[in-house]
Amino acid sequence: MKNIAIVEDEDHAALVLVEYIERYATENKQKFHITRFYNGEEFLENYKCAYAVVFMDIQMPKKNGMEAALLLRKYDKNISIIFITNLVQYALQGYEVDAVSFLIKPVSYYDFSLKFKKALDIYILHEERTFTVNSAGGLYRISTDKLMYVEIINHRLFYHLVDDVIERTGALSGVEEELSTFGFLRCNKCYLVNPKFIVKVKGCTVQVGDHTLQISRPRRAGFMAELANWYAGSIGGS
Repeated sequence: MKNIAIVEDEDHAALVLVEYIERYATENKQKFHITRFYNGEEFLENYKCAYAVVFMDIQMPKKNGMEAALLLRKYDKNISIIFITNLVQYALQGYEVDAVSFLIKPVSYYDFSLKFKKALDIYILHEERTFTVNSAGGLYRISTDKLMYVEIINHRLFYHLVDDVIERTGALSGVEEELSTFGFLRCNKCYLVNPKFIVKVKGCTVQVGDHTLQISRPRRAGFMAELANWYAGSIGGS
């Protein structure tokens, strides 16, 4: 059962979405748990990374949908966002938060069903490649497709994403075990890198995105062998 959020201040608009979700569930023999929120602040308060799709109205009091989505993306990189709006010009701003699509009011069921299916498909595609991190700032859901490397400094872990850095207390050995199934490699005692973002290896350094990290001499041979195996598996699986 997938959790679906509706963030909509208008009762009638929210009711229409609930009816459409229930109709889609019946037609496709799926089950959804729907939670309705009246504004962005209510939705983000004590946010839990538990939703597959959120229908986000843009024009709302207190905090509009675009502002709420920008904050949401700090905590949850995986949730599929569908904006609801009266104004087409908001569509371009959706790229800033990786929105799946837009629905223009009044929403038709045909348009809804196509975009809801797309949102669910995208969520499922990424779901197996995500994990959660509990930090002082809250619970974060991270996609390994956006995690370049993990660094430890004085018992503090830093998750370096393509668009953010998340910090928490912990041990790199625990993270290494958690991310081993995603192909992450240890290049020294301080770094755990995602081979997807490796640009080049030169001597005892590895370039991960725009970052140059050190490879310890004792680990270099093993690191290069593991990287070669990863590339072989990646090419063979593509």
